[in-house]
Amino acid sequence: MLIRYKKQFEKIAMGLLSFMPGEKDIKKLQHTMKQYESAEGWQLFLWKEGEDIIGLIGVFHTSDVTAEIHHISVNPSHRYQGIGHNMVKALGDLFPNKTITSNEVTASFYEKCKDGLSADCEN
Repeated sequence: MLIRYKKQFEKIAMGLLSFMPGEKDIKKLQHTMKQYESAEGWQLFLWKEGEDIIGLIGVFHTSDVTAEIHHISVNPSHRYQGIGHNMVKALGDLFPNKTITSNEVTASFYEKCKDGLSADCEN
């Protein structure tokens, strides 16, 4: 289930973000979190199964009709189970009137997900 990020989940979100290329440095992680918490158009969502948060997906609303995926990450022990695919699908369901796109970092992963190749759709 996709849930909106809340400050109480900051450490979990930072841990999941640290699996993204370019997000290993603590200062970069803190900057990214601040962006999601306060910058206009940026939203972070967490994927929760049972009581566990095992994934995240972050978007930037580039316009009224487009949202661009900037971050997507799944806990390594839960990969290759279709969670990334489910997050992308849930994001599309959450914003049915928007076109979901990707940036250069998430592009190859997103292409697999939107084509429904959930077995390959895990980072």
